[in-house]
Amino acid sequence: MSAAWSDEARIALYYAPPAASAWWRAGCEWLGRDAESGLSMETAAHDITRAPRRYGWHATIVPPFHCASGVQPADVLAAARAWASSVTRFEMPVRVAEMGRFVALRASEESDDERLRAMAASALQALAAVRAMPSAGDSERRIVDGMSERQIALVREWGYPYVFDEYRFHMTVCDSLDDTHARGSVVSAWTRKIDTLGALPVHGAALFVESAPGEPFTLWQRLPFNDVREGA
Repeated sequence: MSAAWSDEARIALYYAPPAASAWWRAGCEWLGRDAESGLSMETAAHDITRAPRRYGWHATIVPPFHCASGVQPADVLAAARAWASSVTRFEMPVRVAEMGRFVALRASEESDDERLRAMAASALQALAAVRAMPSAGDSERRIVDGMSERQIALVREWGYPYVFDEYRFHMTVCDSLDDTHARGSVVSAWTRKIDTLGALPVHGAALFVESAPGEPFTLWQRLPFNDVREGA
């Protein structure tokens, strides 16, 4: 592993808006942290963004994993770059949605949701050889009340319940909030932001790293998607 990472470091493949985009700035400012530069900033939402702040402004594509035996970070990077080169960038309208006690940004159109689901499935398969699978004991500990039979089967096979047909693209913008009024305020704030920001630029992914257990995730490498225009 990198000299700055422990043997327990985890890597995740996330969607992150382009570094120079208003979308990246808006999300980092809301969370109070830029996972690429490491810069912390004051935010009015500070008290309700503790959990997503640690992970950085993102949507999960492949959840955090340890490297498989004998696999180096460079191997993960090569596999992720090869996958990213097969994905075509696009623009996506988004909406704000409550997901239980959380608030997140979701695709506005079902066709985009399906496209993202297929993209995430292809990424999981592309990185399968470099991911260490959780032990049987770890997988069983991830099974919680309320999971469907399908989700339990996915945990046992892939170590995570929300992959393949269970995958839902989302960018979490707050902690779990019991207060319905607080969730409504977050929904209103992000509805206004989306009106200003426009469509989400799905132009690439990024590898994020948790260098040691409990440490903030940092953006390690950006992975641009190809720029072939559809219909060209």
